[in-house]
Amino acid sequence: MTNEQSGGPVGVRLDSRQARVLAHPLRIRLIGALRTDGPATATTLAQALDTNTGATSYHLRQLAEVGLVTEEPDRGSGRQRWWRAAHELTSFEPSDYDDDPDARAAIEWIQGDHVRWVTEQAERWLAERATYSPQWRDASGISDGFLTIGPERLQALTQEIGNLILRYRAETPPDETDARPVHVVYATLPAAHPVSERDR
Repeated sequence: MTNEQSGGPVGVRLDSRQARVLAHPLRIRLIGALRTDGPATATTLAQALDTNTGATSYHLRQLAEVGLVTEEPDRGSGRQRWWRAAHELTSFEPSDYDDDPDARAAIEWIQGDHVRWVTEQAERWLAERATYSPQWRDASGISDGFLTIGPERLQALTQEIGNLILRYRAETPPDETDARPVHVVYATLPAAHPVSERDR
């Protein structure tokens, strides 16, 4: 998840209740759709996510109860209700939930779901890249790096990467040539311990 940035887009640091509510496949997708595409009705979201309006309505209400989505009453008409994401960014630290086993399990599920989503996106790109221009094929890619670093500097590195992404997003010119949505995915994961160190 992306860390909150002071002075930047409005973010939420998930409390235990929010984490437990968010740990659901459709709720994750609803938040993502509202953040990416903007306000929508339950019917529109159901069509976009290939589900039914009853399900989207129910799960939107669950998200609203913990402040993750909010209604836009000025846009509704009759029984039609419009919803929007209450925040642009979500953040958490896994240690926030050390005293709440249910919330910790929810966060672990959310992280696992994110890994699955990233894998799907990477496989989609590999399958579709031949349909993109040479400029897009050269600009896009998957890479990795290796360094030896302590947890304090690793946290600083993660924050700096997040700040860089937000800066590029804020500076995007409205008339940029051939601009399109791009997923920027990065991970900072300790490497596996050498076999000689595993039993220490």
